[in-house]
Amino acid sequence: MWFDQPRNPNSPLAGLKVLELARVLAGPFAGQILADLGADVIKVESPEGDGTRLWGPPWVEREDGSREAAYYHACNRGKRSIVADFRNAADLDRVKSLIADADVVIENFKTGALCKFALDFASLAANHPRLVYCSITGFGQDGPRAHESGYDFVVQGMSGFMSLTGEPDRVPVKMGISISDLSTGVWSANAIQAALLMRERTGKGQHIDMALLDCSVALLSNQATYHFATGENPPRMGNAHAQVAPYGVFATSDGHVILAPANDRLFRRLVDMLGRPELAEDPRFVSNAGRVENAQLLDAEIAEATAKWRKADLLDTCQRHGVPAGSINNLDEVFADPQVIARKLKVDVGALPAVRSPFSFSDAELALDLPSPAHGADQEQG
Repeated sequence: MWFDQPRNPNSPLAGLKVLELARVLAGPFAGQILADLGADVIKVESPEGDGTRLWGPPWVEREDGSREAAYYHACNRGKRSIVADFRNAADLDRVKSLIADADVVIENFKTGALCKFALDFASLAANHPRLVYCSITGFGQDGPRAHESGYDFVVQGMSGFMSLTGEPDRVPVKMGISISDLSTGVWSANAIQAALLMRERTGKGQHIDMALLDCSVALLSNQATYHFATGENPPRMGNAHAQVAPYGVFATSDGHVILAPANDRLFRRLVDMLGRPELAEDPRFVSNAGRVENAQLLDAEIAEATAKWRKADLLDTCQRHGVPAGSINNLDEVFADPQVIARKLKVDVGALPAVRSPFSFSDAELALDLPSPAHGADQEQG
């Protein structure tokens, strides 16, 4: 039966019951985080299935020869899947019976779309006052754009991300990951757990209203305070930093490295290491403010010095001298990195490789026992 036994009794959210009425990325990613933390997550899919099952290539083939897009497996680990057509009375009744036993519902339908099936928060809370119900949309439950669909690329532009990303004299660019969707999944999982803690005090669940635009704007952080403090738009700076110099990507004789000496002490270490100690005494570069003001001149001096080094030698020397530095890894290099291997960030769940949620507990474990479910794999259970 559904929810009879927790998947891993020693996981932080063991026994938590979650119904996921979500597809594509933000909602399923929130559900996967909760599943990794031990929650029992039932993914309710339409007869057509989550559209990301078809977002290939590349494809992941199961042992029985069936396959789904690799994209789908990035955000659906640890769940069970049933199929329900809300227009079918029996299917709708089954979903409502599952909600009756659930602690959490995650949904990412357009604002108001679930009201006609009485699957909205107000309808469900009348009979299930302890229910924590998380709605994920592009623009939230109110405001002039509330009924519009939200797309990661569009929100990256609207939120200001793209005005900050890219080279100053080139077209603005989006990030290489779906940062608006993924950050919304992370914020949502955090909000759900906060609401569950509050329920312990009040005995009541509540509606959580999460929006891609809100979650993206919330990540503007120091760039937003730059704007508030100056009334100006922060410049697009490529790999440079508006408040710290030197700070960027520098060429060596056989590749590129990142150098990030973010204070006077680290700057002195860097230039000593590079054989250019006089740069630390140059009046233009003595303070961080001066280095920022003269960043182009300073970067040229640093670049001239780094060009004489091999990448591996420079990185090794930076490490020995305590200068923040790093390589620019392709993904094959990421998952071959000894630190990534030591932290066990790549895991095999079933026969499928995956990136685990980045939690490490002293007295608890993640629940990494279930691969992403096949469409309707658990239809006959419960």
